[in-house]
Order: sequence, then structure tokens, then C-alpha cells
Amino acid sequence: MNPEWMFCARVFNGIGTGILNAITPVWATETASHTSRGAFVSIEFTLNIFGVVVAYWLEYGTSFYGDGTSSFIWRFPVAFQIVPLIGLFIVIWFMPESPRWLVKAGRDEEARFILGRLRGEGDGQAEAEYQDIKNIVRLERETAQQSSYYAMFFGIQQGKLHTARRVQLVIWLQILQEWIGIAGITIYGPTIFSIAGVAPEDRQWVAGLNNITYMLATLICVFTLDRIGRRWTLYWGSVGQGICCFCCGGLAYATAQATEPSKVNSYGGAAVFFVFLYTAIFGATWLTVPWLYPAEIFPLQIRAKGNAWGVVGWSIGNGWCVLLLPIIFEKLGPSTLHIFGGVNILTIFIVWALYPETNQRTLEEMNLVFAADSIWNWEAEKNYKILMEENPDLVQAARRGSTAVDPETGLPKAEKRDFIDGDEKGGMRKSSLVAQGGGERRSSLIPSGKH
Repeated sequence: MNPEWMFCARVFNGIGTGILNAITPVWATETASHTSRGAFVSIEFTLNIFGVVVAYWLEYGTSFYGDGTSSFIWRFPVAFQIVPLIGLFIVIWFMPESPRWLVKAGRDEEARFILGRLRGEGDGQAEAEYQDIKNIVRLERETAQQSSYYAMFFGIQQGKLHTARRVQLVIWLQILQEWIGIAGITIYGPTIFSIAGVAPEDRQWVAGLNNITYMLATLICVFTLDRIGRRWTLYWGSVGQGICCFCCGGLAYATAQATEPSKVNSYGGAAVFFVFLYTAIFGATWLTVPWLYPAEIFPLQIRAKGNAWGVVGWSIGNGWCVLLLPIIFEKLGPSTLHIFGGVNILTIFIVWALYPETNQRTLEEMNLVFAADSIWNWEAEKNYKILMEENPDLVQAARRGSTAVDPETGLPKAEKRDFIDGDEKGGMRKSSLVAQGGGERRSSLIPSGKH
């Protein structure tokens, strides 16, 4: 083995993985309907964990090859990754481009064609969604003058899009995903298996069974995420994971202190059960939402970059945990899991206060959801309702499922209204997300000479 080549391969593998992590959720959310967007991304993670399961059991199987010293044991699992990569490279040429990206790139006819194939042409849904996308693209181009990562992070020249707030939300959601305990359970799990009396030769297949439980649990999210929403998914996940962390930490400590074999077996078995239960709850809740949320909330013009900020948050949280947790576990032992239990409780309040719901809302509505100047969720929801009432034709067509084309003029309905209002007032009326409450200006998403 050449270490230099191995390091080089890891770097390129990391770059490729980062690109896929940044693009795949965005593509899935932009092609799926807003009513089933969560299920589509959840299926992606079911397949992702299926790959983890295959890789784990492949490595477990090759560990029995020969006398255990052959390089085949590690070379074959590494080389086997080429097989799904070749399959992906072939299939990707048959996958449609994101219609929203096509509109952004000025390729409107292609975008309309793909929407027709994805949504069907019978009920006007494709045309309605197409007009919503065009409306929001025009609005975003008038609102934000900067689209660099630096401008996004600091909110420079972003108007009322509040991209800086969105960047902070996705970064910290990914960091919290690591600090709610999954990294700790992964690192400390083998130790729990050990003190529970699981023989060294059995720990690998017990961990493999845990991975299978993990994969099957992700299917729960497929069927619930679009029914109960992102926030409630995180809520029940935090409650369940917190209970598991407290119980697992206490039982692991009791097992380590026990002297009677019967108590070691009973306490240790219960601790192993809570490891499995925690992993299942995480797979059904917090695994998917922190990856779905960044792909939903950013404006079309910078959605891929916004999702990339989520990957940055995941990298920070993951690296932070990998570096610190061995030291923390060495000092605190199983009591470290109590810290994760406390973080889970904290996340309930963080999500409730700061993270607006995205479920059953189109991607074009997200600019309205984040148009409020306040960081608090209840203010965002209040402002969103006002904007939806005052701009019914901006993003409502796709939600109604009605056609966005006026039969009399052949113009999109929003454009017809602009034409009529402009004709009446002596000037074209532009869609402006300015919430008016009793004649007072509350929030404006685009700069205007009148305000």
C-alpha cells in the first residue's frame, strides 16, 4: 500500500462526495412536487443507508478471507465502490435537468417541457408551477445584487431575502445533528457492547444488525415527513433520542459498576437495546430533515450554494465531534451521553423558536416565509400570511392547481393583472412583496423607489 496514493484518493473521494451531498438534495426538491418533496428526499437517505449496510457487510465478509492478513480484505471493498459509481454515471444521462435551474439559465422551453412530463398536462398544474417559478425568478433578480458565498453569509445586498439568516439556520441545524448524539452513539456503541458482555467476535455482526435497523427506520420518515411536517419530525425525534441518551448513559454506568453477572447481563442488554432504539429514531427523524431543509429554504438563484452551506455545517459538526468526543468520553465515560440528552432537549426550543415550517409549501413560497425582519418563527408565519393575502397571484397558482394562463389574453394571470393595473394607474405594476397592514408598510422583499 502506498500511503501517498491513499491520501490523494481520499481527497478526491471527499471532493466528489461533497459535490453529491450538495447537489442531490437540491435536484430532488426541485423536481418533486411540494406535496411529496419530503418523501422523495427520505427515499434518497434510505438508499444511502442501504449503501452503508452493503459496504459494512461486504467488509465484514472479507474479514474472514484467508488468514486475515491479505490486502484483499481492504482492497476489494474499496474497489467495489466503482460499481455503483459506474451505474450512476450511466443513469444520470437519462435523468431530467431541474426545471427551476433551466428557468434560471433562461432555457424556458426546456423547463416547461420537463414540468409537463413530471406533472402531466391535464389539469394545468405544470403551467401554473412554471409561471410561479418565472415570477419568483424575476423577483429574486430584482432583489439580490450579490450571489457569492461571502455575500450570502453576511447578507450583503440581499434585500429582504435574508440569506444570512438562512445560512446560519442550515449550518447550525447540521451541527446540532451531530451533537444530538449520533456521533457519540457510533463512537461509544462498541464500548457498550463490550461492557454488556458481547464477545469480541460478535460485536461486528451486532453492529451490522444495528445498521440494518437504521436503514429500515428511515422508511418511517418516507411515510410521515410530508404528513406531520419537518418541525414535528424533529420534535418527536429529539424527545425519543433524549430519552435514549439518558437511559443508555445511566444503564452503561450501572453495567460498568455492577459486580453480579445477572445484573451485568440485564443492565448491559437494556443499554444495547437503547443503542438500537436511538439509532432507529435518528434514522426516522434527524437523519433526513437537516439535509432536506437547506435544499428547500434558499432562493432559486443561490439554492445549490445554500445547500453547500449545509454541507459546511455538517463538516464542522462531524469534525468537531470526531476530535473532541474521544477526549470527552475518556474524562466522563458514559455520562457523556447525558450531555447529548441535554442537547436534544435544547433542540426542541431552538426548532420551535427559529425554524419555520416548509412542509406543503412550494419552493417559490420560501421567500415569503423568510421575508420578515424578525428571526422568530411566529413573526415569520404572521408576515407570511399577510404577504400571501396581498399577493395571491405571485405563488398561489401551483398550490391551487389551477392554470396560470388567462384564456382571453393568453398572458399569465399575474401579467394580465399587472397590465390592467398599469393601464389604470398609468404605469406597469410590479409584483412586490410589501406587506401592508392598515396602510402601513411592514416588510418589503424588493427595494422600491416608493419606500
